Amino acid sequence: MKIVLDTNVAVSAVLNPKGPPAEIVKAWRAHSLTWVTSPPLLDELERTLLSPRVGRYLAWGEDEIAEFLAAVHQAAEVTPPTDRIDVIRDDPADNRVLEAAVSAQADYIVSGDHHLLELKTYEGVQIVTPARFVAILATTSP
Repeated sequence: MKIVLDTNVAVSAVLNPKGPPAEIVKAWRAHSLTWVTSPPLLDELERTLLSPRVGRYLAWGEDEIAEFLAAVHQAAEVTPPTDRIDVIRDDPADNRVLEAAVSAQADYIVSGDHHLLELKTYEGVQIVTPARFVAILATTSP
């Protein structure tokens, strides 16, 4: 199963090691799913995790964050966007998530962003909350 994790979900996993986002990252690390992303989303993740504004709330230290970012760069499926998408006008950065999902032919986008969640699906990709995805994972895991 291929998923695109919105940056807000990946950051939430680092902020709270016990919530649904952390469970999703744990499943990815256990090779239960494929995390697909794109260069723009990787850049956003790195900028966000390394920003001082977010840094003071993180549950992890600098070394753990560096290891996590290295793991994402190495183990996530990085697919450059093939088409420019401009569906979400109120927050154009959210379109990068759609571009990654469409380019990688993802099964799900996992996000906490209301602009994305309001779409429910896009080009056959289901858009769900982290809690909903954890429930989906529970029904598909062996």
